[in-house]
Amino acid sequence: MNRRIASTIAFVTVGYIVVLALWLNYFLPISEPGTEGFQVVFLVCLYGTVLGLSLALAGRRSKTLRRIERDGYEGWATIRAATPLDRTSTGQLTRLDLELTVPGSESYRGTVVYEVDRRDLHRYAPGEVVSVWVDPLDRDRILLYP
Repeated sequence: MNRRIASTIAFVTVGYIVVLALWLNYFLPISEPGTEGFQVVFLVCLYGTVLGLSLALAGRRSKTLRRIERDGYEGWATIRAATPLDRTSTGQLTRLDLELTVPGSESYRGTVVYEVDRRDLHRYAPGEVVSVWVDPLDRDRILLYP
């Protein structure tokens, strides 16, 4: 599971527990009789809404990745070596040694660790060419496009 998503779930759940404790100790005793069910439904819906919105924001690409997608230089990379590092639930974490080519500049070498989907392992073999976006401010920041 993505670390940002796990942190988001933990943060929202802890916040919900705090709100629930406040409701139980301070607001429930002074509320109108017979409204407890509605209050519980409201609190559960509030938790679901906040959790859903938070997960939507946590699942977004980082600001740096969005900037590279928007302002980066498009190029290509030839895979020189692909070293498997670890298996994941959807594929394989792989270190890719690349020969990067960005139009208007000299080719250079770089390395990126990338989670390759099981179905795409053949596309990340030595000698294959992949599309990349390169950060114009830091050529070592590379974004692969499968």
